[in-house]
Amino acid sequence: MLTAETVDRIVRFDGNELPVTSLYAHVDADPGHREDLHARVTSMLDEVYPLAKNDSVDHEARLSLRADVDRIREALAQERWKPGAVAIFACSGRNLYEEVPLPRRVRDQAVVDAMPHVRPMLTVLDEYHRACVVVVDKASARLWEIYQDELREVGKVRDRVLRKPNFAAWRVEQRVRNKADELSKRHYRNVVERLEQLFRAKGFDLLIVGGHEYEVPAFIDFLPKDLRALVAGTFSVDPAEPVLAEVRANADAILQSYESAQERQLVSDTLAKVASGGLAVAGLDSCLWAGSIAAIQTLLVMDGVVVPGVVCDQSGWLARSGDTCPLCGNPTRPSPDIVDELAQEVIAEGGSVKHISDDERLAEPLTAASIRFPLPPVPAS
Repeated sequence: MLTAETVDRIVRFDGNELPVTSLYAHVDADPGHREDLHARVTSMLDEVYPLAKNDSVDHEARLSLRADVDRIREALAQERWKPGAVAIFACSGRNLYEEVPLPRRVRDQAVVDAMPHVRPMLTVLDEYHRACVVVVDKASARLWEIYQDELREVGKVRDRVLRKPNFAAWRVEQRVRNKADELSKRHYRNVVERLEQLFRAKGFDLLIVGGHEYEVPAFIDFLPKDLRALVAGTFSVDPAEPVLAEVRANADAILQSYESAQERQLVSDTLAKVASGGLAVAGLDSCLWAGSIAAIQTLLVMDGVVVPGVVCDQSGWLARSGDTCPLCGNPTRPSPDIVDELAQEVIAEGGSVKHISDDERLAEPLTAASIRFPLPPVPAS
């Protein structure tokens, strides 16, 4: 499973003037489609290889590119990539080679640039929260981790429960009921303690609760305030015999609904700030200027948008066009995707990037952002 450390290492990588090869390829689950995968990856590498023979490219850079292409060809021949997709980042001259498995299909592409082309990877990973699923009743609980389309059991809790008594009197019945309630409460507290341990150890983002419809609210009442705030949804299932496919389907539906609602709320909040003159901007040009001066706290990007532009590696200036940086006067370099450059800059400065998949309000501005401080005037080109 992909770790935050791997993503951070790739995002922050600097080739120090050597090019980075970034390649994305869909990997079909059907082994019969392996020939198609070989053909697609080979075609992309064939497009990269002429750069490694171009005399206008620095000698060290050409050697690094050739090694990148050779290493990716070797990996392709080994057929070790899992179904879904693979993202490969290589800069042999600086000892970078990372294969990142992605849980869903992405567009095939190969990019050679000064920095890793990370936005397709971030787009996919941004869709996946790390959630804990607990199916609970009054005496037992099972716990799973769901992340990147994988469901993995991470624990069980089982406590003592009273057998059904043969009631002889009303007072006996009352004592038995009180004892049963006491045992249920003790069990719920044990489950909560286990959840708190897991959340500390694994850094879960969300909690999903399943069980009998009449028991789930009682359990949620036992959750402390911080855990209760992370409940993304609940579902009904028989805790005695939970069917794994049923647990998975319910958890997936809850996560999808939660993520869509979160995206819509982010867009609403940001555009409302823009309309009221608050600390937010909308539109690619405004966001590029904000990113140039490390002003962006959270960047919202319409998923799939690719726009060419220019970058000044000296000042960090980002724009759609311009041969000379207006901040320092140095020449700019062209970028095949200035939105990806912006996303990387935001992450490098401690901000966050959210890719929005289905909100039409972002279709025209393409990007919007909450910012840390009011922006100074844009310098004249």
